Amino acid sequence: MINRLVIENLKHRPVRTLLSIVAIAIQVTMVLTLVGLSTGMIEEQQRRSRGVGADIVVRAPGSSVISMSGTFTAGFLPFIAKQPHVVEATGVLVQPTGFLTSVMGIDLESFNRLSGGFRYLDGGPFEQPNDVIVDDYYARESHLRVGSSISMLGQSWRVCGIVQRGMLARVVVPLKRLQELASASNQLTAIYVKVDDPRNIRPVIDSLRKQLEGYPIYAMEDYLSLFSVNNVPMLQEFIYVVIGLGILVGFLVVFLSMYTAVLERTREIGVLKALGASPAYIVNILLRETIVLAICGSLIGIAMSFGTRWIINSVIRGSLIQAIVPVWWIIAAAIAIGGALLGATYPGLKAARQNAIEALAYE
Repeated sequence: MINRLVIENLKHRPVRTLLSIVAIAIQVTMVLTLVGLSTGMIEEQQRRSRGVGADIVVRAPGSSVISMSGTFTAGFLPFIAKQPHVVEATGVLVQPTGFLTSVMGIDLESFNRLSGGFRYLDGGPFEQPNDVIVDDYYARESHLRVGSSISMLGQSWRVCGIVQRGMLARVVVPLKRLQELASASNQLTAIYVKVDDPRNIRPVIDSLRKQLEGYPIYAMEDYLSLFSVNNVPMLQEFIYVVIGLGILVGFLVVFLSMYTAVLERTREIGVLKALGASPAYIVNILLRETIVLAICGSLIGIAMSFGTRWIINSVIRGSLIQAIVPVWWIIAAAIAIGGALLGATYPGLKAARQNAIEALAYE
């Protein structure tokens, strides 16, 4: 009986019900989109780094784990390559090209020896200094084919190969050419190292750390474990801010909706009380209405997060990756329901305290 009354009350005011559901859905979508972006980009970085096949990573002093910032002299490369148990070492240079996009310079010969080489879907390796290799995701989003021209770093580049995604950056060019254009002659961003036996990874790291004090040197698995939300400056705080705004939105929307509903239904509440309804019964009706609104809004918000992923993948080429994180569906829904119940508390108590005679006389 109560559930039927709740549904009829919501159907009786369709516009306000719909607006409340949409506002809660937007709140849920905001949370899921932000979490999906942070998770997707971190997981993508992990996949690309793991795809290189290296055992050890050497970074520049003071460099950021996520952004691949900082450079150091390439003179360390032959030194590292000659260390005991090291079978191959290759250096890369990363140069930003725009918002969340970058190009990576590689020495293709040493990179192929270390990783086993790219998996070419079309075309082949570099032939000219201004040749560029792109992965299939970037090629599809930018409508590129072998022979296409793209503009980067003030230069025109020819696409010589399209490779399977999941290794290094989405766009790679010859290392020497990128060093010239970036005015970073003899500079590297990172060195990837392959050893002869996994049991020798720790001894090689210990030896390198003694000889290269101040340089971050990681086993690949340890390096990949650093890719987390907590290691991205201010990202965790930003997520908390968005969640806080979501709770505020849910609170205000439901508060206004329920408060207006209580005023409009003053006589109805008076009738219910005259028929013997207790304050708890009145509060129960309003809270059930709130939960229905929050659940419907959460379901629509989850569906909308798939839409935002499609929009991001279509509009922002090769830059942002939004993952779908099912565990956050429950969290986002709980946040929406919690904010909604918080917003319904005062109107519910106001309705419960109404005097039956005064409510019946209300115009």
